[in-house]
Amino acid sequence: MLKISHQFPANTDFRDTIARRFAQEVEKRTNGQLKFQIYPGASLYKATQQFDALQSGALDMTVYPLAYSGGKLPAVNLTLMPALIKNYQQAYDWEHADIGKWLEKYLSDHGVILVTWVWQGGGVASRDKAVLVPGDVKGLKVRGAGKMIELMLQSAGASIATFPSNETYNAMQSGVVDALWTSSASLMSFRLQEVAKFVTTAQDHSFWYMFEPLLMSKATYDKLTPEQQKIVMEVGRSLQPFALESCQADDKKVAEVYGKAGAKVLQMNEQQFLEWKKVAQQSAYKDFAAQVKDGQKLLDMAEAVK
Repeated sequence: MLKISHQFPANTDFRDTIARRFAQEVEKRTNGQLKFQIYPGASLYKATQQFDALQSGALDMTVYPLAYSGGKLPAVNLTLMPALIKNYQQAYDWEHADIGKWLEKYLSDHGVILVTWVWQGGGVASRDKAVLVPGDVKGLKVRGAGKMIELMLQSAGASIATFPSNETYNAMQSGVVDALWTSSASLMSFRLQEVAKFVTTAQDHSFWYMFEPLLMSKATYDKLTPEQQKIVMEVGRSLQPFALESCQADDKKVAEVYGKAGAKVLQMNEQQFLEWKKVAQQSAYKDFAAQVKDGQKLLDMAEAVK
């Protein structure tokens, strides 16, 4: 029985659905040779413990926000680099570009197999004021979800709080943060519309695109037969259109959910996006190029995907 862990609510979040569809289809195609137990809502491991468990072979699979491991593996901070990704087409084009080939090898070299590419747009929920441009975060306590986003927000004058998305509701309700960035799915799954008065959605422009793939421990993968490995990868890749459709639907649904709850709903325009990109280039991009091995080369590879 293979274990799949994630931090998201069961049955209401598409990332949970990805895990369940994957498990059902692989079990069917292997005639029950591979079976899965799914542990949603961080019920098996805390959100930030999952990657280490995957590397050690203690955990078999996870749907995981990869930038959570940016402290241990600084290069993966590229997968939540502000304003690097502008739309889903560009994000999914990484898979067959040099940057995608690098990422798959990098993860494999660190004991993890990339099974399903999942990119998510995200937005910002805030308590007391709308957030559209860098000047809006000056003096606010904010959560960005990754080091590179945090560097950009700090550069714009914000102070930073760090915690996984399944802790966002309590943080905003209690005033630990004034504003927080997270995926469209998490903006709804964790019911942030109950504690936020403003939301800027990912429907038009967003500097926040996060890579949250379905991953398998290489130790687990290497124990599978060649035929089982083939099935795992085929089923994993087959779920990517569903992931994309779900994210696009969630980006739209955020506006409806927050509007219905009485929050003010805003969209970011091209000019505002470019203001954030300028701040990001002067802060996060510079830091990544200076601190990460081959950092500038990786940035160039990523930016080559238009």
